[in-house]
Amino acid sequence: MKITPIEKTQNFCFIIPALVLFLIFSLYPILRTFQLSFFQWNGIDKDMLWVGFAQYKHILFNNPAFWKSMLNAGYITILALTLQNGLALLLALLVNKNIKGENIYRTIFFLPPVLSGVVVGLIWKFVYDGNFGILNYWLTSLGFTNFADFAWLSEIKTALSSVAVVHMWKGFGYGFIILLAGLQTIPVDLYEAAEVDGADAWQQFKNITFPLLIPIITIVMILTILGSMQVFDLIYSMTRGGPAGHTHVPITKIYEYMSNGEFGYSTAMAVIFGIVLLVVSFAQIYLSKKFNYDR
Repeated sequence: MKITPIEKTQNFCFIIPALVLFLIFSLYPILRTFQLSFFQWNGIDKDMLWVGFAQYKHILFNNPAFWKSMLNAGYITILALTLQNGLALLLALLVNKNIKGENIYRTIFFLPPVLSGVVVGLIWKFVYDGNFGILNYWLTSLGFTNFADFAWLSEIKTALSSVAVVHMWKGFGYGFIILLAGLQTIPVDLYEAAEVDGADAWQQFKNITFPLLIPIITIVMILTILGSMQVFDLIYSMTRGGPAGHTHVPITKIYEYMSNGEFGYSTAMAVIFGIVLLVVSFAQIYLSKKFNYDR
């Protein structure tokens, strides 16, 4: 059946509202950010000084604090990719076994992600408090008296890991829900045939579950990378980048420069950070497809 020009026009009219919103709130800010990155601007005055690639050059070669924040974000991301997603997959496998009260578990596991990041950060800041924190109280009750007044968020050796734990606790629910949905799309007939052939639980997971979950796992990993690299509210509410900048991530550094009136410099930093995220995401997609193809 051939679509007439009038029908094509009518169909196009349905996407115009979404297209307009995309152009105004997505494409224009991206282009504007890229434009401002070539200017030295304080965000208030009308006059902007053209500096070209000077700010990019300074960030890339003369700003070790920014690359330190990138390493911090990478550290949080690696922990999230392994521990957070590993826990999410394990819980998804368990709930997918049609255990009693599975709906209750789904609600409990998905509760942390829907909570406000600032609220979660403030609650965990209280948990980690060195003077009256719940964590130190529990550790002391178990006999670990060395942690009686240990300040988890003020110690350089533990601050970043402490924040990473909170980030993983808050974020594993997303991966759990997505992985559980993926598990429920796998035909039961495959498992029944495998049992008839004598395959045990590990062989079923290795040859059926995992290969069919690779597209879902890829989505979860990309979302994990983007979410972990862009974490802001937790860190800002818990440490604000301290102690001595050891918990700064790129978003908090961008916000810091913007708060100091260096809008042009912060937008250049945002562009570099955005390019890094794109490269990492495309690399993840390429590697997952290659791995799936090789299998």
